[in-house]
Amino acid sequence: MKTLLCAVLAMVPAATAVAQSTTHPLFFIERSKNANIVKYDARLDGDGRLRGKSPVEVYWLMFAADSSREDLNWIESKFAYGFDVRRHPADSGAWTLVMRARRDRPVTVRQTADTVRAEVVIGGRSAIFERMYIKSHDRRIGWPKVDYVDLFGRDLETNEPRCERIAPGKAEGAPCPSP
Repeated sequence: MKTLLCAVLAMVPAATAVAQSTTHPLFFIERSKNANIVKYDARLDGDGRLRGKSPVEVYWLMFAADSSREDLNWIESKFAYGFDVRRHPADSGAWTLVMRARRDRPVTVRQTADTVRAEVVIGGRSAIFERMYIKSHDRRIGWPKVDYVDLFGRDLETNEPRCERIAPGKAEGAPCPSP
C-alpha cells in the first residue's frame, strides 16, 4: 500500500505542490572599508509577484572573509543599511523604500512584465538603481566619517549609465568624476 501511495504522489503535477518564494537581486552597497557588500533582494511569492509582506530583504555578503551570508545587526539595521517600506502611493504593484541613512532619496521597487527592479533618481533623472559606493574613513572615536557616496544605475529612458556623487552636507549631488 505504501508503494502504491508513493507512486500516485509521484504522478501529481508539480503545480499542485506548495509554491515556494524566491528572491531577485535589486542593488548592493560597496564600501571603501573592505570587500563585504550589503545586498538588497526583492522577495517574490510562488507566482513570481512581489510579496505583499516584507517585499525586500537585506543582508551582508562577507567577501572579505569567506563569502558567507550574514544578517545585519541591530545598529546596522536601525541606522545604516535598514529601510522603511510602504506601498507606493501611485502604483499598487510597487513599494517605496526609505533608506534609514538617506531618507531624502527614496527607492521604488517596481515589478514590470519581465523583471523586478529598483528605481531611484540619479543626477536628476529616473534610473534603474544598480549599486552604491560609500567612501569613508575611520575616526578615533565613534562612527566612520562618510567622505562621499556614489550612486550608479541606468537611465530609465535611454539606458545610458548614470552616476551621481553625493557629499555630506551638500544639498545636491554632482556627476561622478571620470575614472
